[in-house]
Amino acid sequence: MSKIDFVPEAEALREEMVAVRRDLHMHPETAFEEVRTAGIVAQTLSSLGLEVQTGVGKTGVVAMLDGSDDGPTVLVRADMDALPIEEANKVDYVSQTAGKMHACGHDAHTAIGLAVAKMLTKHKDRIHGRVKFVFQPAEEIARGAQAMIEDGALANPRPDVSLGLHVWNTLPLGRLGVADGPTMAGSSLWTATLTGKGAHGAAPHLGIDPVVCAAHIITALQTIVSRNVDPMDTAVVSATQVHAGDTHNVIPQTAVLTGTMRSFKTEVRDLVTQRMDEIIRGVAASFGCEADFQIEHRTGPVVNHADVGNRLRPLFSDIVGADNLDLTTRTMGGEDMSFFMTDVPGMYFFVGSANEARGLNYGHHHPQFDIDEDVLPLGAALLATAVAEYVIPG
Repeated sequence: MSKIDFVPEAEALREEMVAVRRDLHMHPETAFEEVRTAGIVAQTLSSLGLEVQTGVGKTGVVAMLDGSDDGPTVLVRADMDALPIEEANKVDYVSQTAGKMHACGHDAHTAIGLAVAKMLTKHKDRIHGRVKFVFQPAEEIARGAQAMIEDGALANPRPDVSLGLHVWNTLPLGRLGVADGPTMAGSSLWTATLTGKGAHGAAPHLGIDPVVCAAHIITALQTIVSRNVDPMDTAVVSATQVHAGDTHNVIPQTAVLTGTMRSFKTEVRDLVTQRMDEIIRGVAASFGCEADFQIEHRTGPVVNHADVGNRLRPLFSDIVGADNLDLTTRTMGGEDMSFFMTDVPGMYFFVGSANEARGLNYGHHHPQFDIDEDVLPLGAALLATAVAEYVIPG
């Protein structure tokens, strides 16, 4: 549809995007604390003349760009929150807040989202439809999207398409992850509480040891993926925390296991959940322990709609070249963007942001995570192009 070349427009906003991104990087705010960030976002969007709502999902911001004629509504989502990590980078824009940093690129997402709003507002008279900008809090704890939806982010009007991007340090700058189908896994948090019988460490025969029971459960859980899940599918079951006991010579009364489970399909998630429950309770019973198993499915998988991908990939190819479209990039990492795409066709694509030659290749959530800022104008041009495809006739 759109014949607008957003590459030079985005390039013209490069310095502004870098400044915004670095300012946010220096002042990171974690889940549901994004007050300063949301204020900057709201002020910028208001200055563009957009209809702005604040306090959506506590600290989220929604802005509406109305076109000159009827047409579809496109949702553009950018997350804003940082992580509780002490930054180890030695840069001028290092975090000024102890124990917090933007280690996943949400500062870049916010800067890109604001630039896209600025570019599309410039072409408001050509827009047929609406663009709903959603700046989301609390992605890192998988709570922000649901909170915003509960406050009406998907209503009045309901979007016809949902779009978003993630700067991605496992891909080099200039390469895009644009696969169809599941691209990010559904994420679940599980806890198993095992209750035995405490005893002196020198008299284990007088107790029921939940620690030994926990060890056998951890081992048994690893058989689920290898022996219950179809080899053509995939899943992850990880026990990441074990808490038991307070001293060296006492067999504790309880042991608590906590971990994560990931999958790309709901049916696989349900199978793994069932087998986890059976194994945890069965193994516990065999050791004489009682077991309580709880699991919270925090996000569903992010699933890119084939029709949206087929429509956008040729446009992306014109910007980065066909050889730079990666149709295989997937991750077992989770994202609550999935809630904005559950019943709305959409695409969430990865934009390579790594530059190995400059040492900008640390992984997401690493204390030295940083990006090549050339990704900012590239990401903005790609996202604006994607939105325009739906709302700006050629």
